[in-house]
Order: sequence, then C-alpha cells, then structure tokens
Amino acid sequence: MAAALEVRGRTPSQIRLRRRFLRWVPVGAGDRVLEVGCGTGVVVRDLAALVGRRGRVSAVDTSATLLARARSLSRGAPGGRIVFRRADGSRLPFGDGRFDVALAITVILHVEDPLRVVKEMTRVTRPGGRVGLQDQDFGLIGATHPDRELTAKIFDGVAARIYAEPHSGRRLGALLRASGLADVKMIADVYQDTTLTQFSRNFLGRRAENAVRFGIVDAPTAERWLDGFNALRAEGNFVLTMQYFGAAGVKPAPGRR
Repeated sequence: MAAALEVRGRTPSQIRLRRRFLRWVPVGAGDRVLEVGCGTGVVVRDLAALVGRRGRVSAVDTSATLLARARSLSRGAPGGRIVFRRADGSRLPFGDGRFDVALAITVILHVEDPLRVVKEMTRVTRPGGRVGLQDQDFGLIGATHPDRELTAKIFDGVAARIYAEPHSGRRLGALLRASGLADVKMIADVYQDTTLTQFSRNFLGRRAENAVRFGIVDAPTAERWLDGFNALRAEGNFVLTMQYFGAAGVKPAPGRR
C-alpha cells in the first residue's frame, strides 16, 4: 500500500488534482493544518511547503506502518514543521479550535461513519477556519474497453464491496453542511490518463484481483479484461478517467450559522 500511495503521489495528473484542491480550500502561509488519514505523507509534504516556516502541519493515521514511512519520507521536507500521530479520525487527540484548516483527502470513502469524522474535524478547527474534503466518486469512472458490460460489472461490483461509501465524492458538500459548516463550496476535477501510467496499471490490476477474490469473475476473465487495456495502450487508444470532488466550508463563530 505504501508503494502504491507514493506511485499515485508522483503521477502528474494526481499532483495537479491535489495541489489545485489545496490552493482552492485554501491553505496559506502560516496556517496550522491537520490532515486526517495521511498515509505515507504525500499531501503532508505539499502542505508543509504551502504553510512555510511560520506554519505547522499535524497528520494522523491509524496505521503505524504508514506513519513510519511518512516520517521517513518527510524528513527534511521544505517548509513548516510536521508532526505525525497515530489516531483515528473519529476520535482526534486534539483540543477544540486547534487548527486553521482540517483536511481529509481520499479518506471519507473508506470511513464507515463519515459524519462522525467530519464533526471531529470541525471540532478541532477554530471559528473562521476551514474544513476541506476531497474524494473520488467511483460511480463516475470512464474507461475505454472492448467489453463495456464486463468493465461495468468489475468496477461497480468491486467498489460496492470495498468502500463504505463508493459514491462519497458527490455528497461531500452535504456532509459538511450536516456538520454545521457555513459557506460550503464544491469543486469537480478529473484524473485523466491516455498512456496507461503506473498508477492506472495499479488501479486496474487491483480491480481485477478483487473481482476474482469476491467471485465477480473468474481468473481467466479478469486476465482477459486486463489484456484489453494493454491492447488499447498498444494502439494508442487507452483512456481512463476518474471523477474527483472537493468540498470546503467555514466553521461559524459560536451562535452563528
């Protein structure tokens, strides 16, 4: 997983997606920022550069293994101070109003109780501060493939079995409003690939493996499905897109909505 997260982090279209989102929230110089579900620290390193030497980035994850990797990769990263802690997003170990910005990027779709996590993020954000979410929406994937019916069967079947909320992206704004945030805004963006990058290979390979594991298709069918993408790549006709949504809101002052 750590290697896959870093591959995604280095993919140009993914870099554009997340950096555009961070500027849009926005995250600025001197901010105290929290990232929930930091993984190997890909976003953390971007955040440290954005907040600069006067800022501070705190990051939490439930995985000790990923946190160890994040610490190693973030050592010497330019910008503000970075602090990692092992913690669950539904029980954040911080006092009220501690941060200027709280973020969860490609996390909410994995969470069984998203509202609880976002309410915790809101709690630790100061009045006037911002809470931002970004997620894929796995109901909105575009892929060229000779067998469209099989492709839909694999994409939809695997997503329904893996993610607590596979269509979370389109619902992020409503989630922020339900958490009491004001001035909620949304942005749509797209991961796009016409060259079959390593990130796309990893994504499609995991979908094929999980389709077999869940009994959606057998192994020869999954292999044939992957071969279809490789053939398109050889012809110069490969296309894969994934819809991303971002949402951000402002924590109102006490007594105001």
